[in-house]
Amino acid sequence: MALDTRAAAASVLGEVLAGRSLNQALPPFVDQVEPRDRGLLRQLCYGSLRQAPRLQAFLERLLDKPLKERDRDIQGLLWCGLYQLESTRIPDHAAVAATVGATRALGKPWARGLANAILRRFLRERDRLLQEMDEAEAHCHPPWLYRKLHEQWPEQAAAIVEANNQQPPMTLRVNSAQLGREDYLQQLREAGIPARPGALGPEAVYLERGVEVEKLPGFGAGLASVQDEAAQLAAGLLSAAPGEHILDACAAPGGKTCHILELQPDLGRLVAMDVDKARLQRVGENLERLGLSAELVAGDGARPPAGLAAGEFDRILVDAPCSASGVIRRHPDVKLLRRPGDLPQLADQQLAILRGLWPLLKPGGRLLYATCSLFDEENSAVVRQFLQAHGDAALCATAWSWGEATACGKQLLPSREGPDGLFYSLLQKEG
Repeated sequence: MALDTRAAAASVLGEVLAGRSLNQALPPFVDQVEPRDRGLLRQLCYGSLRQAPRLQAFLERLLDKPLKERDRDIQGLLWCGLYQLESTRIPDHAAVAATVGATRALGKPWARGLANAILRRFLRERDRLLQEMDEAEAHCHPPWLYRKLHEQWPEQAAAIVEANNQQPPMTLRVNSAQLGREDYLQQLREAGIPARPGALGPEAVYLERGVEVEKLPGFGAGLASVQDEAAQLAAGLLSAAPGEHILDACAAPGGKTCHILELQPDLGRLVAMDVDKARLQRVGENLERLGLSAELVAGDGARPPAGLAAGEFDRILVDAPCSASGVIRRHPDVKLLRRPGDLPQLADQQLAILRGLWPLLKPGGRLLYATCSLFDEENSAVVRQFLQAHGDAALCATAWSWGEATACGKQLLPSREGPDGLFYSLLQKEG
C-alpha cells in the first residue's frame, strides 16, 4: 500500500530537521508514494524547505509550546500544511483536511486536533502573523544568512534572496562532441520542449519548464546532461590540451569530469577523485551514459593517495566542499542545516585541500579553484591565504567577462532565470 503523500513529506522534513540532507532523506520515500503523487511530494518538500524560516516563524507564534524532538515529523507536517495554504493552489479546506488526515498515516492520531487547530488558526490570523514577522523571516531566510548576504553583497542581496526562494531553471549541457547546441535546440523544438540558449556557457540550454530526463531527446545516448550554466564554465576555464594529465579532485557527481572529456577527448590521463566512495559511483554512471572513461580514485584532496605522483598533473580542478550558499535554490535544506560557525571550518578544509593538491601540479601547470559559495571567507580569503604561504603560486590574469570581480577571482551570483552562484579563481605554479 502506497504511503500518504503528506505523511511522506512530513517524514522527509523530519529527517532534515534531524540533520540529514534533503538529497539523503527524500529518495527512499519517492518510491513509497503513488507515481502520480511523486511530483507533489517533491513540491511539498522543496517548497516547505525554501520557506522554512518563514513557516517556522508562523508555527512558533501558533503553538502554545514547542514540539518534542521525537515529533519532528509533526513539525514537518505542519510546515507542509502552512506551505499549502500560503503558496499552492490547493483549496484551503482540502489542504487542511489532507494535512490533518496524514497524522494517522504517521501513526500519531493524537496530533489530529493539533494540526486542525493550528492550520485553521493560521487562516484566521494570517494578517496579524505577517505583521509580526521580522524582515529575514518574511524573506524566508535565517537571520544570520540574511544579514551576511546584505553585508557582503549590499547592492545585490535583494536579488539573491529572491533567487534563493525560487524554483531553479532546468539547465542542460549539450554534448559538443556529438552535436552543436543549435542542432540540439532544434531537436527540443521538434519534441515540443521550449528552450533557449544560455548566455555564458556555449553548450548551455535553459528549458522553459522542467521535464523528466527520459523525455529529453537523446539523453540516454549522451546527447545532453543536466548541469547548471555556472558549473559548465569550469571545463572551459580549465582549458585542457591534448595529451595533458588532468585531475578533477572533488569530482562527484561527475558533471565537470564529463564536460572536460567532451571538450577534450585526447587527454593523456584524467583522474576523477572524490572522498565519498558512494558518490564516486555516480561519476562512473555518468561517464558510462556518455560513453566516456576516466580513472576513478577514492581519496581526500588534503591527503592525496600515493598513486598520484608529485608534479604529474598539467591541470587540477578543485570544486571544493563549501557552504553551498550559492545554490540554495537547488538545496533549500541549506537554510536549516548550515550555521555561521561552519564557515571557518569549511575555509580550513578548503585551504587544506589546496595545500594537499599543490605538490601534484607540474611547474607551469594551472589549478582552478571553485566553490558554490557566495562568501569571501570561502573564496578570495582562502586563495589569498594560500598565495601568501606558497611563493611558487601566482594568480592568473584572466579576461573573464562575466560575474563580479573579487580580490582573487570572479563571483557569479544566483539569478532568477540564470545560473547558480559560483566562485572561480585560476592559479599557476611558477618555476
